[in-house]
Amino acid sequence: MKFVKMHGLGNDFVIVDARGQRNQDFSHLAILLGDRRRGVGYDQLAVILESESCDAGLRFWNCDGSESATCGNATRCVARLLSEERRQAQVVLETPRGHLICESVGDGRFRVNMGHPEFAWQDIPLATASDTLHLPLENNPTALSLGNPHCIFFVPDIDLVELENVGPRIERHALFPERTNVEFVEVKSDGRLRMRIWERGAGITLASGSGACAAAVAASRRGLSARCVPVETDGGILEIDWQESGVWKTGPTAFVFEGILSAELGVEL
Repeated sequence: MKFVKMHGLGNDFVIVDARGQRNQDFSHLAILLGDRRRGVGYDQLAVILESESCDAGLRFWNCDGSESATCGNATRCVARLLSEERRQAQVVLETPRGHLICESVGDGRFRVNMGHPEFAWQDIPLATASDTLHLPLENNPTALSLGNPHCIFFVPDIDLVELENVGPRIERHALFPERTNVEFVEVKSDGRLRMRIWERGAGITLASGSGACAAAVAASRRGLSARCVPVETDGGILEIDWQESGVWKTGPTAFVFEGILSAELGVEL
């Protein structure tokens, strides 16, 4: 089985083309291949599948083997692969999140419509009925879903956040029955958002596409930013534009290398 290693602002992925294959459970492969010492290493495994209604299907697994409904940066990377394969500027991908429209904007940059955010507590989901704009947690975070749950904290100085300690504790808080992504956001004087991420199932990442979208939507709901705003991550800047049609995210994609998986990895291919 061939694979491609790509990243979006340091948020890295292995992409496997499984079109035509019958095996649809890649959780074991995700764990083995995600090991940065014995495998390849990445934040998520993205698997391209057949689709009857779109250019291709797409599913995601975290490096701990858990499946994620969406991954914005991986979606843009796969869109670049398929755009070059089909020689077309726009591709539509079928994901657990829905049909996602992806477009090339030149120079390896792609944008994707991540769909509409969900704010109802049962849709995120939360364990109990809560005001999702002001969660009943210390430091007054907000929550929403973009196919996966997000808990967003607004802080005065993001560099003081002990992400490696706070992130896993919030990820597994009892309020989130399916765990949650955790974003800490600082609103800068020039209007941009500065964000750091603890990603559910992956840990600290340099960037997160859905996390950047969640941060921008949450800031707009709180009246802290415009609906169109740059979000600066540790890996670089993503442009987020919350429109009536959905939340559009634009940023760079990059190839790293390609290879062939070996049977010595320890999984039946």
